[in-house]
Amino acid sequence: FISRVEQITFSGSYAAEVGQPVFYVTERCVFRRTADGVELIEVAPGIDIERDILAHMDFRPVVKAPRPMDPRIFADDLMELEHSMLGMSVTDRITYDPHRNILFSNLEGMKIRTIEDVEIIRREFEKRCRAIGKRVKLIANYDSFELHHSVADAYFSAITYLQQRFYETASRYTTSAFLRLKLGGALAERELAPHVFETRTEAAEFTDGQSKG
Repeated sequence: FISRVEQITFSGSYAAEVGQPVFYVTERCVFRRTADGVELIEVAPGIDIERDILAHMDFRPVVKAPRPMDPRIFADDLMELEHSMLGMSVTDRITYDPHRNILFSNLEGMKIRTIEDVEIIRREFEKRCRAIGKRVKLIANYDSFELHHSVADAYFSAITYLQQRFYETASRYTTSAFLRLKLGGALAERELAPHVFETRTEAAEFTDGQSKG
């Protein structure tokens, strides 16, 4: 990190003003751009802050209480993040608009490979719907979604359970023509309306149309 550059292509100061999250990730540490300046927030295992980081910088960052970086980053073995991220992030993938009574489900990039993955999905959706206390209108994003064939039946059984008990209407969308066919076929087999669209706009228009109807 140096004090001057030849050309500015990104303004960290402006990002801080508008509240845009900015991180600088290196092999030794991680910095975050804050309103007070660049803050050192994570340090790799075995790294001395003064010797290995600050001594190589043209300016002194904000140093409060940096935490260790995840040691799995530096190991030769697979980090196996998919499973832990699935369990940690499903709640964040579900948002509810009370004014329109729409439950938005963002399953983009999710990989469902085990029965436990299926159970996490079912449990989190049921928990949210029970907390809402009435049937909701579901709009689900399935872009880049991957479902292993060995748990497909369990997954769609969970979807059937949720839809029959908690959804007033349900529309799903994905840009993948193959996945649209797969989702539509699996839903139809379980006597669920296969409303699977290519874009979010189409899914939302369908939901709005059902509401007006």
